[in-house]
Parts: sequence; C-alpha cells; structure tokens
Amino acid sequence: MDLGVRWKLHGDGRTPAPGAVVRPDERLSWPRTAGLGAQHVVAMFGASFVAPVLMGLDPNLAIMMSGVSTVIFLLATRGKVPSYLGCSLSFVGVAAVIRAQGGTSATVTGAVLVVGVVLFLVGLAVQYFGARIIHATMPPIVTGAVVMLIGFNLAPVTASTYWPQDQWTALLVMLFTGLAVVCLRGFWSRVAIFLGLVFGYGISFVFDRIFGKIHSVDGGGHMTDHWRLDLSGVGKADDWIGLPAFHGPSFQWSAVLVALPVVIALVAENAGHVKAVGEMTGENLDDRLGTAISADGVGSVLSTALGGPPNTTYSENIGVMAATRVYSTAAYWAAAGFALLFGVCPKFGAVVAAIPGGVLGGITVILYGMIGLLGAQIWIKSEVDLRNPLNLVPAAAGIIIGIGNVTLKFTDTFSLSGIALGTLVVITGYHALRTLAPAHLKTQEPLLDEGTSSYDEPSEGDGERRLS
Repeated sequence: MDLGVRWKLHGDGRTPAPGAVVRPDERLSWPRTAGLGAQHVVAMFGASFVAPVLMGLDPNLAIMMSGVSTVIFLLATRGKVPSYLGCSLSFVGVAAVIRAQGGTSATVTGAVLVVGVVLFLVGLAVQYFGARIIHATMPPIVTGAVVMLIGFNLAPVTASTYWPQDQWTALLVMLFTGLAVVCLRGFWSRVAIFLGLVFGYGISFVFDRIFGKIHSVDGGGHMTDHWRLDLSGVGKADDWIGLPAFHGPSFQWSAVLVALPVVIALVAENAGHVKAVGEMTGENLDDRLGTAISADGVGSVLSTALGGPPNTTYSENIGVMAATRVYSTAAYWAAAGFALLFGVCPKFGAVVAAIPGGVLGGITVILYGMIGLLGAQIWIKSEVDLRNPLNLVPAAAGIIIGIGNVTLKFTDTFSLSGIALGTLVVITGYHALRTLAPAHLKTQEPLLDEGTSSYDEPSEGDGERRLS
C-alpha cells in the first residue's frame, strides 16, 4: 500500500531551479527539509497557540495533537495533499459561549468531539456523492454568512475580557501586528501574529520594569494589582520533558448545538485549502476533498478525546508553500515531528500560557475581524449578488442574530442563541426561501434598486462615471 512516505530527490537537493516547484512526492536534502518543516511550525505558532489559550485548553497538548493530526492527515491522503493541521480559530467563539453558560474544559472538548464526528461523516458523504453535495447544501451565500457571524460573534470577548486588562499594551500590539501584516513581505508577513506575540511580550516586560504593576482586571475578571507578564508558571514547570495533562470529554446537548455550526466553516476551509493546493501544484485534487475532510474529523476526534482542541488545515502554511514553492509532504512530516517535541516540553507550554491579556487584546482585535471578513471574501470570490433578496434576507438576519447573540428560548432548560441560532436561520432560511421564491429570483437577477448600489457605464465621450 502506498502511504506517500517515499520521496525522490529534487534536482541536486539544494535549491529548485528558477520557475521549478518541489512536488509533494519530491524532497530537498533532509537538512533543508527539516528546516522547511520548522518553518511551517513557526508559521502556525501565532494562531495555533493563541487558539487553545483563548479556549482555555492546554497549549502543550494542543501542539502535540496537531503533530499527531498532521500525521493522520498525510497518511489518509497518501501524501497527495501537503498540509499541516492546527487548532482552528473558528472554535474560539464556541468555547467562549460554552464557558459563559457554565461549561468546563471537558464540556468544550465534548462538544467539539461531536463536531469532529460530524465532519468525518461529511467527508464520507463527499467521497460517495462528490463535491457537488457541498455546493448544493452550502452555497457561497450560506458559507460566507456563517464564517462572518462566527468571527464577529467574538467581538465582545476582545472588548470585555482581553482589552481591559491592559489597554495601552493592546493598542500598541494591535498597531504593530497591523503594520507587520501589511508592510512585511513573504514569509515574515505570514508569521505576523507570532511577531505580534513576541512584540507584546517585550512591551509587557518593559512596562512592568518602568511602571510597575498595573491596576486592572486580571484573567479572572477581578480588579487587582498584577504584573502584565507573569512567568511564575515557567519556574513551576520543573521538567523540560513531560507529557501534557489529559482529560476526558463531557457531553451536553446545549454545548453541542452551539458547536455544530462550525462544521460549515471547517468544510469551507477544507474545500478552499484543497483547491488552493491543487492550483499551486497543478494537480486536480477534487477526488481527495472527501478524504481530507474525513481526516480532519478523525484528527479532531482523537485530539478532543484526550482533552485537546480540534485540528484543521492551516492557511498560514499555504502561504509558506506559495513563498518557497516547496510542496513536499516530507517537510510536513518534519513539521509534525517538531510539533511532537514542543508538545512534550512543559516549560514551552508555560511560556505560551503566560501570554499577557493585553497582548491577546491587541491580537484578537485583528484576528477575530479577519475571521469575520473571510466570509465577505467568500462572497466576493463567488460573485454572490447581495442585491437579490433571496441571498440578502437570510444572510442579513442570520448575521445580526449571530453577532448580537440573539436568543430563542424554547423551555427553561433549552434555548438557541448566537452562533447556533444564526447559522440555523441562514441555512434553513435560504433553502426555505429558495423553495418558495419565484423562478426569476433563482436566476440571481437583482431586484433591489440598482441605483443605490451600482454605477452606469459612462456614455461615449463621457470621461467620468456617474451615479444612476
């Protein structure tokens, strides 16, 4: 059986020729391959370490299971789809909602484990019916709206939890991270979140030395005098080598219902990732989409069963591949190895867990907004016409419900709100309206007054465009 673990040497194994690419079944020399693997791990440092911290889960276990999930993914896809799996930011809002309802870490991982099972089943369905099942049930208007409401639902977390802990550090980190994303080039722009974390650590340390303790809310929401950067946990982590803490999942229907909508975002992420990799490598990978989705589901189930966060394909690593033009899956095996090493280093996890609240405030302002705007990007790339009420009405209603945490109470013990209710409104609303809508709406013809949203073509000899 071909498991995709054999690679032929590309050229002399040193540097690809101008215009050439290192294909998934090729590799450079092993030292260079190891270096590329380390680069992939660094690329996902920012988001993949921030996500478990924001979810209240062990970052050591998160990075260790990301390595395990990557191995599962590479074996499942037979080395045809180069990818690294890390903790998805789409789950951060879910964890915040579950914890706000009194849920524990076990409740969070239990709810997400169910999402992993559903994702695995979706992958099997895609393998059997083909990618058309995704387009039929989750057209771009639906996936874009769900991704948008998931991202923007997180705004109160930043505003009420992280930013107040140290507003000035948060402001500086936000400005630095924004400049890094926009002004840096190539690989460095891909690790802007990581650079923002490093900058935030440094600023917090300097402010502690200059101004002393800060009087503000701490991570628990209590007003106290505390150090911005508290590294006491690093000293308490006596061992350099040791297994992270495991815990079993706990299942609550209310938490599961909150988490299930993320399946839509994960399917969209996977589809986009496989398509992007196919375009870069020049191979048609549509037949691998179902396998990729199922592999993500298996990796997430295994991780959450042990108390870790879910894992999915990572867009940061697509950027690294695009910059280096090296698509060798050998580099991802190396990345998985480095992740496993980091995962069994308690001191490393303690450093990650010590990220100051103000630093998270500055980073999440950008990070959460970027998640939400990815939904708009889906609309733009798919040319979704928001002048058509069939698209506009369900998306508008669902997004407001998701962002505003609108609640629909059924009984004293069961209600739907926020992400879950917003997603339900978008999906059921779109398909119900499409069933009842007249034929001319289904052709995507705009019915709203075009004069409010478009420009007339300039008449012959007219040098400027004018409003309708």
